[in-house]
Amino acid sequence: MDIEKIRKDFPVVDDYIYFDSACLSLKPQPVIDAVQKYYSEFPVCEGKRSAHTLSTRLTKEIKKGRKSVKDLLNASEIDEIAFTKNTTEAINTVARGLPLKKGDKVLTTDKEHNSNLVPWIKMREKREIIYEQVSTDKDGQLDLEELKEKMDESVKIVSMVHTSNLDGTTTPASEVADIAHENDAYFMLDGAQSVPHKPVDVKDIGVDFLAFSVHKMLGPTGVGVLYGRKKLLEELDPLIYGGGGVRSTRYDEATLQDSPAKFEAGLQNFASLAAVKPAVDYIKEIGLENIEEHEIKLNTIATEELKEKVKIIGPEDPEKRSGIFNFQLEELGCHEITLLMDEENILLRGGKQCVHSWYSFHGLEGGNRASFYLYNTEEEVKKFVEVIRSLVF
Repeated sequence: MDIEKIRKDFPVVDDYIYFDSACLSLKPQPVIDAVQKYYSEFPVCEGKRSAHTLSTRLTKEIKKGRKSVKDLLNASEIDEIAFTKNTTEAINTVARGLPLKKGDKVLTTDKEHNSNLVPWIKMREKREIIYEQVSTDKDGQLDLEELKEKMDESVKIVSMVHTSNLDGTTTPASEVADIAHENDAYFMLDGAQSVPHKPVDVKDIGVDFLAFSVHKMLGPTGVGVLYGRKKLLEELDPLIYGGGGVRSTRYDEATLQDSPAKFEAGLQNFASLAAVKPAVDYIKEIGLENIEEHEIKLNTIATEELKEKVKIIGPEDPEKRSGIFNFQLEELGCHEITLLMDEENILLRGGKQCVHSWYSFHGLEGGNRASFYLYNTEEEVKKFVEVIRSLVF
């Protein structure tokens, strides 16, 4: 990886040390250009509503983006890729779209992002489903034996984080898929922190549904993805109904479009959708294996320099935490640390990082998460280390 060449494509990196990519990645110039191109050259509705020249042009760009995602995941068909506005919407689409009823059980881990926790809590309230968590150990590793013990005929779906935004650990997804399918349950992954950082092959894993956000992988804001096996998407009810998601209507009936159109009702974020392909192409050109290796190298520097000074959330081994370095200092609260780092133009994520349940269960105020990505450098990490050392009394 030619880091200096890469950094020239990101307008913000010279002004700040940006370590908050787990929340939202920065955008390279080709993605920025694609968004601007939409507004300056074809700022119209796509082809489900119009068939004129500009509409057709936009439709082609969106189709290119959908195909690029399909190829990235090694999905079987382009129709298995539905665009949403984020990971949260994709997960909610599955949670609300499955015909879950009273007594049906859903299993997750005990460190899910709120987006894979709150939907199931609300489904428990509304449909009286059973919702349970499977434990992870002090190093964030999933207890597969506990998962097997909790599997029974009432379990309809196992929905788990792939790579955790809390500690960077990765769920053994293929093993979980096998366990779920052996018990006739579906398996869904929250891939928000895995798809942008490492190769994810939906066929190799055997996942039924995969949710992630393009805006965490160099894409523009407001674009997520729901992957689902075609047969399952055909059976799944949409989260939102309306124009573009129906083939025809009468006063007393509506015929829905096939997937993915039925999941994309209403006017979409066309400017961002037109920039999906440049984002995916940028990542593919660098190579996800190279990105993962680079992140671990940066994490190793931070870990080796700071492991005696801070409390690391998750395993000490940086290879098990990918690009996530989440830590605490006894001397300072997490929000105070974030503000002090900001004074040095180092941008972190302080607080509970949308994993409130895990922090609350463990009686912790929160953490300070540095999340590394392809545009970060060793020099930036060393500066980060220097500032943290200055805060340790």
